[in-house]
Amino acid sequence: MKYISLVFTILLSSSILLAQTFTISGYITDKKTGESLIGVIALVKNNPGIGRASNDYGFYSLSLPKGKYEIVFSYIGHQKQIIDIDLTGNKTLNVAMEDMTTNLQEVVVTGTLDNENVRQSTMGVEKINVETVSKLPVIFGERDILKTLQLLPGVKSGGDGQSGFTVRGGTVDQNLILLDDAPVYNASHLLGFFSTFNSDAIKDIALYKGTAPAQFGGRIASVVDVKMNEGDNQNYDVSGGIGLISSKLNIEGPLQKGKSSFLISGRRTYADVFLKLTEQFKENQLYFYDFNAKLNYRFSDKDRLFVSGYFGRDVLGLSDRFSIDWGNTTGTMRWNHLYNSKMFGNTSLIYSNYDYKININGDAAQFSILSRIRDWNLKQEFQYFPNSNNELKFGYNVIYHTITPGQITNDTIPADKNQIRNGLESALYITNDWQATKQLKINIGLRLSNFSVLGGSNYYNLDADKNVIDTINPSGVVANFLYLEPRLSMSYTLNDNSSLKAAYTRNTQNMHLITNSVSGSPTDKWIMNTNIVKPEIGDQVSTGYFLNFKDNMYEFSAETYFKFMQNQIDYKDNANEQAPVIETELLYGKGRAYGLELLLKKNKGKFSGWIGYTLSRTEKQIDGINQNLWYAARQDRTHDISIVTMYDISKRWNISAVWVYQTGNAITFPSGKYEISGNNIWLYTERNGYRMPAYHRLDLGATCKLKETKRFKSELSFSLYNAYGRENPYIITFEESETDPNKTVAIQTSLFRWIPSISWNFKW
Repeated sequence: MKYISLVFTILLSSSILLAQTFTISGYITDKKTGESLIGVIALVKNNPGIGRASNDYGFYSLSLPKGKYEIVFSYIGHQKQIIDIDLTGNKTLNVAMEDMTTNLQEVVVTGTLDNENVRQSTMGVEKINVETVSKLPVIFGERDILKTLQLLPGVKSGGDGQSGFTVRGGTVDQNLILLDDAPVYNASHLLGFFSTFNSDAIKDIALYKGTAPAQFGGRIASVVDVKMNEGDNQNYDVSGGIGLISSKLNIEGPLQKGKSSFLISGRRTYADVFLKLTEQFKENQLYFYDFNAKLNYRFSDKDRLFVSGYFGRDVLGLSDRFSIDWGNTTGTMRWNHLYNSKMFGNTSLIYSNYDYKININGDAAQFSILSRIRDWNLKQEFQYFPNSNNELKFGYNVIYHTITPGQITNDTIPADKNQIRNGLESALYITNDWQATKQLKINIGLRLSNFSVLGGSNYYNLDADKNVIDTINPSGVVANFLYLEPRLSMSYTLNDNSSLKAAYTRNTQNMHLITNSVSGSPTDKWIMNTNIVKPEIGDQVSTGYFLNFKDNMYEFSAETYFKFMQNQIDYKDNANEQAPVIETELLYGKGRAYGLELLLKKNKGKFSGWIGYTLSRTEKQIDGINQNLWYAARQDRTHDISIVTMYDISKRWNISAVWVYQTGNAITFPSGKYEISGNNIWLYTERNGYRMPAYHRLDLGATCKLKETKRFKSELSFSLYNAYGRENPYIITFEESETDPNKTVAIQTSLFRWIPSISWNFKW
């Protein structure tokens, strides 16, 4: 406790007000739509070292000594505003920024502005501009924010058609994906060909692959923070798109002009319609749908209420013999309150549910399997702006988890409530963004997290050979895990265009996805900590060099990282993945990941894009696997290259191209075979000792803006996925040679070669 008190004292003392100042504060919105703008930079002209960015709700607070100032407000895609201020007392200044509609060719590739990437204290942070996503080639005509993230260094895709991704050596479940603060446990549709995020409903997306601020926790690899649009509070708008296999519609507008607004957005695929046209597949089903909604109401200048929700479902059925449906449901109710010009508060009640259900109707048996993870989350956060050099965030959150790991039922087998497990996850946190000197900026934070495994269900004791020796059903707290998670990141500005950065972070993770695949599948099993399964712990150290040149037209960054991981989970050899007690099939050990990430961007002009390269290594060491030696993790890839280009040919036409190359995943293949009683038995030796073939492809895209009127505009988007027809492996199996039984042949299965698509997008 002395250590905790010391850290909190340092955090608070760094924000002490040294001299009397006055405060300029207010909300920054889009003049046309009334939407609050995130990350608008408010700077003092001729003293750019003093400034502030608006928060997630458009609020900013800037404290300055008495005097006259010129405040510059800058935001991507909007006209810069300069406002003269004679500061003799606290002042409220709300700013409505005008869209830069006459200069669209100057769209910046990412959500950062000018040299913000050089100046900010955090590193390993990427913001994606939705305008950029709309220009890139797409699969099946659907714009996908998560697939755009996978084109950045340190972020690796799961392969063809996969929305699952890994970050800096982590696994899929080690990414915390948030939609308006609600966790999304499976962020993919249609077996990974689409993500859950409808780009028409998304306002802002940020990826933290390095040191995330202390308000984020629960995962050890990355945080993807997605914010939904609030809705236009000035005018009614209808937009949408029609593609080859999916369509979408978005409606937004004011409930009370300038005071409240709503957003409704929906998508559905209709691949099942084409299946019904064939005699062979007319009884099958394959489709998904999702729905986003948001409502916000401004009660006063100090109080605002947001209610948002998401519902999505996938359905896959093979006649009446087999079916599986899965999906996410999230809901967020949030109250904003402005206590004074320096203190901003957020109170949120958050709900999240992910489940899948399998129905099997066989000749011999009929049964269903249900798996579910459900969260209720209360979060309270305060943001305090004591002076122009400090910005404090502090708060707490409490999550009640309920997991049904895989409940089998039929007419004779009732649901077993003893399988349902509950846990309580809680955290206190504080973080301070501190401009220590003109050159040195520090972000320091501390998170105190606790996870309580709650009784009321079956838990087990195992012997050394992983056999169950005792079943217990306690009523109280089964186990308690308390951890301190410090965060520290620093940026030292060498000059206006370059900086050096360093960071350290510790994270813990209490929810675990048990899978044998790289990218995950809907039926993978989620478990939480138990009396046997302990929290995963990740410690990461990173350093970086950041450089902008040619008037911020180009950005270059080089980042290195080393991550050490404890309590890593993997299946034992010859594991039974459907074992009723999953703990009997698991082993635990340590992991390490390290790498170099290089990124060169061109942000402005008709030609824009980026080149990203990652050199990395990810390994595990678990007693009982691979003779207790270090071995490559499934997600290990040595090389990863992405080249993204966009070119505005004219005001109507723009074209784009994406080329990616990745070293094949590490995988376990048989090293030999032997025969017993006429049956061939595969011999496996080294865990993940082989490699899939390298993955690479080229995607091409083009967008044509059609005739535009004052009330209506539309465009046609064309794309060709995998333009040169590379047959990338999806799975490789081994069979006996038909001509020589003593020989074994490898059979490669690829999902597809070329995928052309066309979609029509409109707005009025």
